[in-house]
Amino acid sequence: MEYLIRRLLTLLLTVFFVVVMTFAVFRIIPGNPALAILGAEATDEQIEMLEAKLGTNRPLHEQFADWLGGVFVLNFGESLRFSEPVLDLIASRFPVTLSLALMALTITIVTAVPLGIIAARSRGKAMDMIISVGTQFGLAVPSFWMGIMLILLFGLILKWFSVSTYVPWSENPGLAFKSMILPSVALAIPQIAVVVRYLRTTMLEQLSLDYVRTARSKGLSETVIQYKHVLKNALLPVITVVGINFGEVLAGSLVIEQVFTLPGFGSLLITSIGNRDYPLVQGLVMLIAFIVIIVNFVVDLSYRWLDPKIRIM
Repeated sequence: MEYLIRRLLTLLLTVFFVVVMTFAVFRIIPGNPALAILGAEATDEQIEMLEAKLGTNRPLHEQFADWLGGVFVLNFGESLRFSEPVLDLIASRFPVTLSLALMALTITIVTAVPLGIIAARSRGKAMDMIISVGTQFGLAVPSFWMGIMLILLFGLILKWFSVSTYVPWSENPGLAFKSMILPSVALAIPQIAVVVRYLRTTMLEQLSLDYVRTARSKGLSETVIQYKHVLKNALLPVITVVGINFGEVLAGSLVIEQVFTLPGFGSLLITSIGNRDYPLVQGLVMLIAFIVIIVNFVVDLSYRWLDPKIRIM
């Protein structure tokens, strides 16, 4: 219980820090936001009206109090470009980006864990070399280039998938899955390479420890040793990497969405930046930060299940 309370306090402090930083960054940008939005030909009256709408003509402590209060009730204001509440716009795009990130994460775990185990068990052999070359390729190739190659091969040449056509999950789950599988694979490939390398390294480290020799001396089979004992201990640093990389997955999804023309956060963020839609940009930044913080919080809690030593701390 004490561990959970500490983690919750850390979570709240992190959220507060993100709120402060998001507010501060958009206030220290040189220039007048209203003038940047309206352009140099705007009249003083138009600038004053937009400043009043944005609240930038008020003292900073009042602006921050309003911003903080709005964040806690999930009120990020109204989009200047779309004239709609920011939260409604985010909610309409949220399922696309979230499903893309979760599918990429699932593909990463399902693929990387077996490959990492195989690479560790076949250390120095041909299979280990093949997996090593594959991970080098995965680390070297950018996700957007991989996405283009997948579109070219599976969409245009083989015609197995219909590219650049997104189908909502609520409309047809099967077609939605088909429209998301290629971008998910493109997004997952670099993450698979990272996780395979970490898992292979940590499993080899665990196999050299005394408890493995003790287990072998007791007559336990290699399968039991590797899957019941070694893998569980080796997953701790891997889970940390997956949690950290989830932020990279979200960031990568913004680019992949542009490659596959998916109506997610990517197009919305680019549109909001291009139109200097500060309330919408702030809302998107805050939501992405919240998701990353929550994922890392869940990763911290998972340690208690994997490592008994943490349970008694």
